[in-house]
Amino acid sequence: MALAIFDLDNTLLAGDSDYLWGLFLAEQGIVNREEYEQENERFYCEYREGRLDIQEFMRFSLRVLRDNDPEDLLRWRETFIRDKIEPIITPAAIALVKHHQAAGDTLLIITATNAFVTAPIAARLGIPHLIASIPEEREGRFTGNLMGTPSFQAGKVERLHDWLAEQGADLKGSYFYSDSHNDIPLLEHVERPVAVDPDEILVLHAQAKGWPIISLRDDSEVRGNWHRA
Repeated sequence: MALAIFDLDNTLLAGDSDYLWGLFLAEQGIVNREEYEQENERFYCEYREGRLDIQEFMRFSLRVLRDNDPEDLLRWRETFIRDKIEPIITPAAIALVKHHQAAGDTLLIITATNAFVTAPIAARLGIPHLIASIPEEREGRFTGNLMGTPSFQAGKVERLHDWLAEQGADLKGSYFYSDSHNDIPLLEHVERPVAVDPDEILVLHAQAKGWPIISLRDDSEVRGNWHRA
C-alpha cells in the first residue's frame, strides 16, 4: 500500500472548481457579476502563469463566505456541485481513483481551493482525505480569513508534512498526480510523480525528468501508462 495524492482542479476534474465557483456565484447574481468575473479571470490567469498572490486571492474568494448566511451557502454549494462539478468528472478520473482503491492505497486530495468548495467534491470522488485551504469560522459563520498556510506551491509540501506527521505515515512508494507547474515542488517530493494533462511548463519539466505524462480527459480510457507509473 502507498499514498496516492491527487491535485483536484484540472487533474481529477476536467476544469477548475475555484474558477467555476466564481462563475456560478456571478451567474446566480450572488455577487456583482461584472466586477467578480473580471477579478476571477485575472486571478485565474495569474495562477496559470505562476504569479498568483495566494493571500490576495484568498481574501477575494473567501469574502462571499463571510458575507452570506451559512444556510444559503450550503444550498448554493449543492446546486454548484450538481450543475458545475458533476459534468467535469470524467470516467477516466474515476477509473484512476478506483485503481488506487483496489490496490489498497491511501487516497488524498491536496488543493489550494478552499475546503468549503472542495470537501463535497472529495466525498463525491470517494477520496477520504483532503488537504485544502481552510476558511476560518467563528460562532458558526465564516470570517473571510484564512487559517494557517494555504496549500499552494511550496505550501502544499508544508501542509503534506504536517498531515503525514498527524497520520504517522510516510512517502514511501507515494504517487502525486498534477496538471500544473505550480505543483512542481510537491511533484519533486514524492517517489512517483505523474503529470496529468499538464500545462506547457510542466510538460517540459516532466519530459526532462522522465516522469509519466497521462490524460484523464478521454472518456473511453486513461491515456498513458498510469497503471505502471
